[in-house]
Amino acid sequence: MSKGMMILTFLILLAGCSQPPQESATAPSAPAPQNAAVTHWTEKSELFMEYPPLVSGTTGRFAVHLTNLRTFKPVAEGRVVVQLKSDESRVQTFSAEAPSRPGIFGVDVQPVNPGNYVMTVTLTSAGLSDSHELGTVAVYRNQQEVLQQNDQPTEERISFLKEQQWFMDFGTELAAEREMRESIRVPAEVRPRSGGEAEVIAPLTGRLAGTPTIPAIGSLVSQGQPLASVIPHTPSPADLPALEFALAEANTGLEYARRDRERAQRLVAAGAVPSKRLAEAQHVETVAIARVKAATERLAQYENTRRSDGALPNDSLFTLRSPISGVIANVNAIPGSNVNQDDRLFRIVALDRVYVAGYVPEAEVHRLRQLTGAEIEMTGAERPLSAVRLVSVSGLIDPQTRTASVLYEVPNDERRLFVGNTVSMRLFLSGRLQTVAVPADAVIDDGGRPVIFVQAEGESFVRKPVKVGVRESNYVQITDGLRAGERVVTRGAYLIRLSALSTQIPAHGHVH
Repeated sequence: MSKGMMILTFLILLAGCSQPPQESATAPSAPAPQNAAVTHWTEKSELFMEYPPLVSGTTGRFAVHLTNLRTFKPVAEGRVVVQLKSDESRVQTFSAEAPSRPGIFGVDVQPVNPGNYVMTVTLTSAGLSDSHELGTVAVYRNQQEVLQQNDQPTEERISFLKEQQWFMDFGTELAAEREMRESIRVPAEVRPRSGGEAEVIAPLTGRLAGTPTIPAIGSLVSQGQPLASVIPHTPSPADLPALEFALAEANTGLEYARRDRERAQRLVAAGAVPSKRLAEAQHVETVAIARVKAATERLAQYENTRRSDGALPNDSLFTLRSPISGVIANVNAIPGSNVNQDDRLFRIVALDRVYVAGYVPEAEVHRLRQLTGAEIEMTGAERPLSAVRLVSVSGLIDPQTRTASVLYEVPNDERRLFVGNTVSMRLFLSGRLQTVAVPADAVIDDGGRPVIFVQAEGESFVRKPVKVGVRESNYVQITDGLRAGERVVTRGAYLIRLSALSTQIPAHGHVH
């Protein structure tokens, strides 16, 4: 290319750049008006409603989402009415006779005249009836008025759809002021209470009978319940001839005593001897009967000590009974086996009330002067157990663990605590203070910082970093970042966090 041609091309380009840009043949389209969204709670239900701006003479589709706050599940049946009431007491009503899908009612609303109206949404169903007063809404003359009032959201929010909430473990609760106390959490152990542990010891040497059935470990027993029976050994278990001779001698003595008593009866009847003679003969006969019975039982006892399945009359057995009500913790008794005097046969532990010993680190022992109460926390339990009575505060430091023990008595009627369990004890160390608190499950760890999620609208949530304080009865004090009256997510907060981390915007699943 020649030098002149290059200069000509440069001038043409320069001229083109200096010309003003041509206007597009197509004018830019006006932004579409945004749908309105309203969320309202009562004690019974939550209403989340999306609808287009209300324009006179134009039909708008209302998507009414209703949640039962007792279960946090969708309202599956019923009739929904949307009512618009003007200042002139003119009322327009629009209704849906059933949900288009569980929890979502589609209502077509066509206001007649522009102006300001009071909106009410009413639910009527077999299991739940409720009314939501939503305040004043505007009905515009045309779309141009709508665009002039169209506002853009300024707060960053996290979307979590109703369909996700309804079919997951989800729940919310109003943050409220509660009485809380400063506390420390220490390891603890469950122990038997004083007088709540007993051992049943063999009082004599003998053989355990087969009845009653010996209870197994873990069995509940009541005070006075028979546990086992002991067949006492005979004084001379190897001298069978002597036992047989004693029985024969006793029978002979009884026969002689009976004949003597009969003779005395005849003589007294004939007046030959005084009545005292008959009384003496009757006494001798009674003693002889007792000797026969004793000799018979000794011989039977001897025979039964040679067999494990022997049976004796109940008055010949020594019955062992439970001294307290509780649970069999240990059994060393086998039917038919020999036992010696002072053998430990049963160990019984009462579980209606137990002691829980908390171990306070040496560095925290000085704070026990402010001790005002305690509760017991267990893994998997929904709520802690209250410790009803302080038993003792140890004045000694264990040289091995460098801890001091605090002993509390805890009711255990439901047998949630097992003797020997390792649990946690929360010791309260101050008076009560009124402060904002939320359930502990509402606070989650987000990158090492505690956060909660506040429900701003039905499907919109706000992540709020908070500062936590003391903890009591599964509630946590919020010292900064939350106001009383805000609705916090108590179940499903971690799912909302995962939704916030997702880079994909979920498609809205409503069928309106």
